[in-house]
Amino acid sequence: MDTTPASSPVARTPVALAPRVSVVIKALNEERHIAAAISSALAALRSIGGDVILADSGSSDRTVEIARLYPITIVQLKNPAERRCGIGPQLGYQLARGEFVYILDGDMELDPSFLQAALAAMDADATLGGVGGIVEEESEANYEFRGRKRRGAERVVRDCEWLDMGGLYRAAALREVGYFSNRNLHSYEELDLGLRLGAAGWVLRRIAVRGVLHHGRREDNWTLLAARWRSRYLDGAGEVLRAALGRRYFFRVAMTQRHLFVSLLVWLGAVGGLALLPWSYQPLLATVVGVAVLVLIRAWRTRSFADACFGQVVWQVTALAMVRGFFVSPRDPMQPIEYRTIA
Repeated sequence: MDTTPASSPVARTPVALAPRVSVVIKALNEERHIAAAISSALAALRSIGGDVILADSGSSDRTVEIARLYPITIVQLKNPAERRCGIGPQLGYQLARGEFVYILDGDMELDPSFLQAALAAMDADATLGGVGGIVEEESEANYEFRGRKRRGAERVVRDCEWLDMGGLYRAAALREVGYFSNRNLHSYEELDLGLRLGAAGWVLRRIAVRGVLHHGRREDNWTLLAARWRSRYLDGAGEVLRAALGRRYFFRVAMTQRHLFVSLLVWLGAVGGLALLPWSYQPLLATVVGVAVLVLIRAWRTRSFADACFGQVVWQVTALAMVRGFFVSPRDPMQPIEYRTIA
């Protein structure tokens, strides 16, 4: 029997309970959208209970200054040279205490009704390791975002292998697979996480509820492609292949990059064709015809010859970046990420 007096300090001390949901917002130079992202996360948590953690990768604009106006935790990557798409979610996860963890990009707005619907789905099905919602894409400024909107993969309600564009994850599932997001990946961090969870027996699902509004990038085609190359975002294809080496889902990862393997064959054909040109023009001609066929197929699918031509350029550039990324030695993804606390 508990005999502690009601007036005892022990009896008055509240029990520190873990929050229901921790929302991790990853950001880099998102001063245009960060206020909306934080406000949407706080609004979604209002009836649930939880905390918001901004994991900033060393913004040089007013992102952090704006974020400090809100009652959230703000941490910043200590070494900006480590910037990658995979490091922000993992940094936020290091501080997350929630039973569930939601990952939100700094240029997104979380729908106020999504968390409740996702929690209901996960409470009803203990096999669910993660739940995503319908993604509304706003930008059509360039080839990449027009393609996302046209394909609409994040608008299909179904069980998924991975959850692109954010989702709510069960913290117990994340602990089981060791880490949230692979710190080495410049992209494809959601794919890597989804396949790790799937290999452990967890199910991922996209439900028929609006999840986020994604504002997206507004650069033109060539500016965005150059930025993706400089930031090594395009290296993610090779990095995720390397991360999957020795895992039973390696072939599945390789299949997601099959278009880049075709692009490498185009490079080999072009180089070989030029080398053989003094003796025969046929190898180079065969390569040119092959590229023309690929462009025409894409033009038929996209209904845009200009996008089809630029898409082939993207494939060829990304194929080179894939090779570059594959041969970079990764760090241990379980190693803690160094950071400074801002607020």
